[in-house]
Amino acid sequence: MESKKSFLEMIVEAIKADASRTGTSKQVIVKYLVDQFNVDPEKSKHYIKSALKRGLETEQLKMAKESGKGANSYKLNQVKKPTTAKPKAAKEAKESGESKSPKKSPKKPVKAATKKPAAKQPA
Repeated sequence: MESKKSFLEMIVEAIKADASRTGTSKQVIVKYLVDQFNVDPEKSKHYIKSALKRGLETEQLKMAKESGKGANSYKLNQVKKPTTAKPKAAKEAKESGESKSPKKSPKKPVKAATKKPAAKQPA
């Protein structure tokens, strides 16, 4: 038995399928949902609107533009997930640095450059 998708999941799928650089309009999203999922546009108008609003609140979606042309268009929000590998790598580097510090070889003494007194030239 196939479980039903939520309207938000269907909207995310519609935006991915459209792949518009400038965002996907609400009308295109509704058209996709009617074609792919056999949704009645009049009955589902409220559900689509609330799913879009919920997507904005949870930051799954973002507005293509806040105002002006394309204001009623949506894009998928590229949420940057914090990578846990970087802090682990930093801890490992610190630990390896601590273990290496006792094994440091003594520095070789650097010879100071001795300046030769400039020979006086006969004038």
